[in-house]
Amino acid sequence: MRNILTFVLITILAFGGCKAPAQKIVMARVVPERADDFVFENDLIAGRFYGKALEGNPTSPGLDIWVKLPGKLVADEWYANALTDGNYYHKDHGGKDCYKVAVSLGGGASVPIIDGELCWPATNYRSFKILKKTSDKIVFELRYPAWEVADGVSASLVKKVTVTAGTYFIKVEDTYIYSGTDILTIAAGFKLHGELDTVRDQLEAGDRLAIWERASDQSVEPEDGMIGVAIVMPDADSTLVSEELDHALLLKAVPSGGTLSYCVGSCWSKGNIKTSSEWFDLVRDL
Repeated sequence: MRNILTFVLITILAFGGCKAPAQKIVMARVVPERADDFVFENDLIAGRFYGKALEGNPTSPGLDIWVKLPGKLVADEWYANALTDGNYYHKDHGGKDCYKVAVSLGGGASVPIIDGELCWPATNYRSFKILKKTSDKIVFELRYPAWEVADGVSASLVKKVTVTAGTYFIKVEDTYIYSGTDILTIAAGFKLHGELDTVRDQLEAGDRLAIWERASDQSVEPEDGMIGVAIVMPDADSTLVSEELDHALLLKAVPSGGTLSYCVGSCWSKGNIKTSSEWFDLVRDL
């Protein structure tokens, strides 16, 4: 018996005791079982970009925000249950998809802007790559094929996204390649959903925008809570908040092969951030 106990003790010491494996608090993956979505999340936020199988319903570069309570990862659970209940993640299971994107920038994306018009891609993302993956950080890349933005001018996009644990923001690096021009103005921002009692923060700095509004999708069950959305771009050239476009935008001239870097974030009032002032203060101090 003494020899057995000694062996167990030596084994525990050698392998560092009975430590539980590190908890994964970030994830990102393609979702072929649901129209080629590309989903990501950390312990505070979640979202998805639309893939090829969803083109036409909608074809949109916009970020679809998923709200959730802080803590665990939920996307895999929601997608698994959606296989038998197509509206599963539109119902509140400690969070849900209650944000309307349609053809827009959604909760944070970018497109060229020409003569005051946003120039939408002709497709959703068509390929992806995971560039880095650890328990607390994941980096992925989405590619959008070239589309016509003006007569004789086209643009293609490589979107690099960094998701880090413990923050309401993701980092986005959009690299544009043009044909027919050397430089374009790119608009990065989010949809306003102006009919939803949107409150805009009058931030003094010209490099960030933030809003607080009611949830925008009433299609399955009544929505509960408010959603905060924000974008921060330290080297923005100008801002454009347009009721006609129903978007809040930061603008920057980007040469072909150049990269537009910005951060976009979101929160839900049923989580840790309860009020618009808390959200606006967080964005202001970022």
